[in-house]
Amino acid sequence: MKLLIVEDDIVFANTLKRRLEKHGYECTHVDNNNDALLACHRILPDYILLDMKLAEETTLNIITPLRKLRPQSRIILLTGFASIATAVDAIKLGADDYLAKPIDSQTLLATLSNTKAATIDIKDEPEQTLSAEQVEWQHIQQVLKANQGNISATARQLSMHRRTLQRKLQKRPQTS
Repeated sequence: MKLLIVEDDIVFANTLKRRLEKHGYECTHVDNNNDALLACHRILPDYILLDMKLAEETTLNIITPLRKLRPQSRIILLTGFASIATAVDAIKLGADDYLAKPIDSQTLLATLSNTKAATIDIKDEPEQTLSAEQVEWQHIQQVLKANQGNISATARQLSMHRRTLQRKLQKRPQTS
């Protein structure tokens, strides 16, 4: 079971690698899009874990090429900037799953072990009424994405103090 980890946080990547190797995965780590595409050609991974936001780039741009290279591989996007908008984008581009950081080992292992047939199609899910906090959270995430993760620019656009925005980002609303 070959697994490619595309993550710019070396400490997090090494932690993931150690944990997953204990469960039988043969892990390769890269920290940018070009190396990810090269490694995909070289090692032919069965699984690909992508951190959505690398230092200077987003991995959303390489999901489609990775999918073309390895149509049977399971592609999972990990992000610290989770939102419905980016989840939909990732799935449309070809990702099999989308997980918010921080992620515990059991959730990650369960997601890796799922088959493509078990992946939930977002448009088939029944509509749920969102709370005001959930709607606000999603709006903040969309504006944050539009500002490429820049907290200060997002706060200015939302007419909000930067510290207030940071507090709101730390308090993700519970889904029912």
